[in-house]
Amino acid sequence: MSLARAIGVHSIANCVDLDPTFLLGCVRCNVICSILFQHRFEYNNEIFLKVIKRLYENFMILGTAWIQVNAFSFIIHYLPGSHNKLIEKIIEQKKFILEKVKEHQKSLDLNNPQDFIDYFLIKMEKEKHNKQSVFTMDNLIIMVMDIFSGTETTSSTLRHAVLLLLKHPEVTAKVQEEIDRMIGRHRSPCMQDRSHMPYTDAVVHEIQRYIDLLPINLPHAVTCDVNFRNYLIPRGTTILTSLTSVLHDDKEFPNPEVFDPGHFLDECGNFKKSDYFMVFSAGKRMCVGEALARMELFLFLTIILEKFTLKSVVDPKDIDTTAIVNGLISVPPPY
Repeated sequence: MSLARAIGVHSIANCVDLDPTFLLGCVRCNVICSILFQHRFEYNNEIFLKVIKRLYENFMILGTAWIQVNAFSFIIHYLPGSHNKLIEKIIEQKKFILEKVKEHQKSLDLNNPQDFIDYFLIKMEKEKHNKQSVFTMDNLIIMVMDIFSGTETTSSTLRHAVLLLLKHPEVTAKVQEEIDRMIGRHRSPCMQDRSHMPYTDAVVHEIQRYIDLLPINLPHAVTCDVNFRNYLIPRGTTILTSLTSVLHDDKEFPNPEVFDPGHFLDECGNFKKSDYFMVFSAGKRMCVGEALARMELFLFLTIILEKFTLKSVVDPKDIDTTAIVNGLISVPPPY
């Protein structure tokens, strides 16, 4: 396998050192923009760059201890701290989304919807006389923000994935061997390939399990009184679920602190599903973008390893993959 892999009609003659944060953020954000706005931005577009910067900064603030400690306190709105910056950035994000919605309202063709916002606006029009309808402008803004919020979680997972692949070149080599055998280098991978690539599928799952992106999940609230193990949880109570306790369960995943794709492979090398794989949470309020994120992680990583060979500028044994922020979110160290 040559160090440089062909990319279209181009080839890379030399190694290039780079920080993948910007590129991985751009590619994921453009997928979301295509779904929401039917529009893809160039990577030097000022509006696009502002959106990416805002999403990244929000993500980093959410990972601070201040947010974790004060997220459930009623006095948080009266105290100084990083949460105020987060609120300001959320307001800016709402303004950006509202501008896009207004543009869609002006160009809306009821018979020819182009994207998510168009479909939502059409539904709003059909149910405008229904007072109980959930298709409202406020809900549209919130839904678009929710979808956007998944941008940084996926790009952060991809950044951590590349770091783990640099740390474990033997894993990377096995994935590339499977790519060459099942896909080759003359076509792009597709989702149909995943069922024929058990090792690559296992690696993607193990990356998500190992990095434990949302250790205590996002806050949820019970909708009615719940009796659980002799405890009464009153309706409206905010609860946190420990995803770490499931993803690092040593009965399901032997040596859970070790990065090992074998956690998702059986004795014959076939992919093995696990009910303990709860990186997207569980239940009715699990991640709305799970299906899209699963596709992106498989396709992006497969495409990267199809076209490139990853090399670390330091000895792999010296690479530290420990997250630098441990609050609501775990983020990979810069590299």
